[in-house]
Amino acid sequence: QVQLVESGGGLVQAGGSLRLSCAASGRTFSNYGMGWFRQAPGKEREFVAAVSRSGGLTYYADSVKGRFTISRDNAKNTVYLQMNSLKPEDTAVYYCAARFGDYGVTSQIYGYWGQGTQVTVSS
Repeated sequence: QVQLVESGGGLVQAGGSLRLSCAASGRTFSNYGMGWFRQAPGKEREFVAAVSRSGGLTYYADSVKGRFTISRDNAKNTVYLQMNSLKPEDTAVYYCAARFGDYGVTSQIYGYWGQGTQVTVSS
């Protein structure tokens, strides 16, 4: 089992920045590809970003490319999502997820999920 706990969400004005953190425990963190997803009210959960086990490869949704940066620190068992130039449409609950092996972009392949952290961007 892998336990994931997100933090760092909050209320920010448009154009501002937030950094989300996801602390993992329970298994060897470096064996897991990690992803961030988000879900806005009335919408389906959508992919945001993912990072490989080593941190050397990353992938982003087009909607956040150039504004968000995913990274991980395997020594601290933590994955981060740096969010810059935030827009009101980024408002959602953000979830981190873990997958044993390679990362992916579809939620169905991730076996472990955090409880989510709310991000609200005001206009």
